Amino acid sequence: MKENKSILGNWIVRNLLLGVLFVLLVVAAASIFLSIRTRHGKEVTVPDLSGLSVQDAASVAGAADLVVLVSDSVYMKRMPRGAVVSQLPRAGSKVKPDRKIALTINSQVPKKVTMPNLIHVSLRQAKAELAAKGLVLGKLNYVSDIATNNVLQQQFRGRDIEPGKQLYSGSVIDLVLGLNGSDAMTYVPNLHGYKYLSAIDAIQDNSLNVSGVIFDKEIRTYADSLAATVYSQRPAATGNPVVMGTSVTVYLKLNADEPKQ
Repeated sequence: MKENKSILGNWIVRNLLLGVLFVLLVVAAASIFLSIRTRHGKEVTVPDLSGLSVQDAASVAGAADLVVLVSDSVYMKRMPRGAVVSQLPRAGSKVKPDRKIALTINSQVPKKVTMPNLIHVSLRQAKAELAAKGLVLGKLNYVSDIATNNVLQQQFRGRDIEPGKQLYSGSVIDLVLGLNGSDAMTYVPNLHGYKYLSAIDAIQDNSLNVSGVIFDKEIRTYADSLAATVYSQRPAATGNPVVMGTSVTVYLKLNADEPKQ
């Protein structure tokens, strides 16, 4: 007994024991703090905030233990000013509570952008450059030429537009493209289940024109249109070749099918 008291009374041993106890307390406190901070093992589903105002988006996100942050803005004619255009992480993603959701909102005022020079570039490159500038590819007008899908003219509202001209973001640019008779055919893609914007991209990527976009009556807002999917198209995707520039009409509704991005 005296030997035990002697050991405990030794200041070196006592300090070592106190040090070990202190470390254990720090580790336990850190573990509890991190568990509370990260809510270990808990995940929440990111809600769809598209079309909402920033205030409403913050409210919806807050109810799901998430936080919103406006990170960028674009200008879209058909959406309400200040409405959420897109978000990251996407709706349906599984994240930790308190995760920040980055929002891109519709600008209050349209931005001015510079018209690029698309003459003598390919259709694919022209489309990419227009998108990078915030401009929209419109009608594809084909004329006889040695090189198929070579841009011959760029037009805005039916008139040629010079490179460097200032336009509002979201302006529609039509292209006059070359068409060689020996390389003039393409195919109509099967658009069933495609979302609205993805369907437009697929049509244009196949050197075809969008002649009509028909939405079911249940689609009332632009946000609805972005979520809508194709359930029918004219002409159908038969696998038979058609001439480039052929017009395609698509019919869309909500929950038509599992959407293709």
